[in-house]
Amino acid sequence: MRIVSHIKIFMTTALIFQIQSALILTLMIAGLINRKKRSLHVKLMGGTIFWDILLVLQIELNRSAIIKASNAVTNAMILNIHVTIAVSTVLLYFVMIYTGRKLLKGDNSIKPLHKKLGWSAFTLRVLTFATSFWAVTPQA
Repeated sequence: MRIVSHIKIFMTTALIFQIQSALILTLMIAGLINRKKRSLHVKLMGGTIFWDILLVLQIELNRSAIIKASNAVTNAMILNIHVTIAVSTVLLYFVMIYTGRKLLKGDNSIKPLHKKLGWSAFTLRVLTFATSFWAVTPQA
């Protein structure tokens, strides 16, 4: 009986995390679509980054993700791939914030880099979402 309740709790939190992840990706797409409207783009992408980092914190508090991720040798390969992509995405977010702030201050020379890094962050976020479906499945 106790195992069943743990599985129900896991499935509930996994579903909540997946829904949030899909919404974050949708918000990011809205930000990309509105990249020519600077003010709206900044708000959408800022919200995306904030919510995505908040989601990582939720997962950590709920599942002790850092401890699990630090056991890379014993983890399933898909979990290691997922964690690597997710961490890379978050690191790119900080670079995006840095380059975005420079753009807002008028340094247009950084725009090509910001654009390339932005598409890279988007690609990594899509891969994070895709791999999350396999990474969250309980191991037998």
